[in-house]
Amino acid sequence: MKEMINLNETTGSQVTEFILMGITNRPELQGPLFVLFFFNYMAIVVGNMGLIILTSVDSHLQTPMYFFLRHLAFVDLGYSTAIGPKMLVGFIKEKNIISYNGCAIQLVFFVIFIASELFILSAMACDRYVAICKPLHYMTIMSEKVCWILLGVPYLYSIIVSLLVAIKLLKLSFCKSNIIRHFYCDGPPLIFIACSDTSEIELIIIVICTFNFVSSLLIILISYMFIIVTILGMNSSEGRRKAFSTFGSHLTGVVIFYATLLFMYLQPQSSHSFDTDKIASLFYTLVIPMLNPLIYSLRNKEVKGALKGVLEQRC
Repeated sequence: MKEMINLNETTGSQVTEFILMGITNRPELQGPLFVLFFFNYMAIVVGNMGLIILTSVDSHLQTPMYFFLRHLAFVDLGYSTAIGPKMLVGFIKEKNIISYNGCAIQLVFFVIFIASELFILSAMACDRYVAICKPLHYMTIMSEKVCWILLGVPYLYSIIVSLLVAIKLLKLSFCKSNIIRHFYCDGPPLIFIACSDTSEIELIIIVICTFNFVSSLLIILISYMFIIVTILGMNSSEGRRKAFSTFGSHLTGVVIFYATLLFMYLQPQSSHSFDTDKIASLFYTLVIPMLNPLIYSLRNKEVKGALKGVLEQRC
């Protein structure tokens, strides 16, 4: 049964603040959800900060693989922080208000980090391709300069795209309502409450999302294809096992992340709703950033060894 919503009608041609509806409007769930997502966010901070620090200080983890993993942890922490704290505030305040400028800032940083994650996953796939298919030339091909190019270009592109989307979205007139049917400022909920023509920004978002998704996934799939062919061509079963283990964690992370995005953006329009958007958004903004440090550490002997060494030194 669809919930009835009393929209706040705005009196001017533009709003100065928005009201975020949050995850639920049921008062009895606010407290338990606050506790749940507080510990969820703390796990994200501890896990990703731990991975960033560990891969920065341990001499055994100064390789291209851990360079990309460190930046993956950084963007995971980035977009969960852009969303998490404000969402937690919504559980303890009667009206979860976000200013016009605050909405713009949240939107910019969220798009920067989420777009960067797509291309960092692609860079990690390329790294695993070189490590498995061209192991003798790995350090030559994946030089420090190449690694920074593979990261710098996506970061710059993500910043440009995020500013374009945010500027276009927030130039719309929101004269009908200032209630965002979501727990953070995102494109579709903002378009939903706009009273000016949204065809241009809708086209921009579709083009950018399609390009980001298809190009990054294509790079990953091509890399995986060469990796699998190389592994199947190995004579030793032990060699195949070791080769598969070097990209097994990345494969797990990619499947979870892209499956969530596919569910959210490729579902039929008839079954599309803000409630399903909230569930999918919760998963890739607050669940995946918590899972990634576990996926890349529990399945990685070098990370576990480095963590054990650090803990032994502290004790």
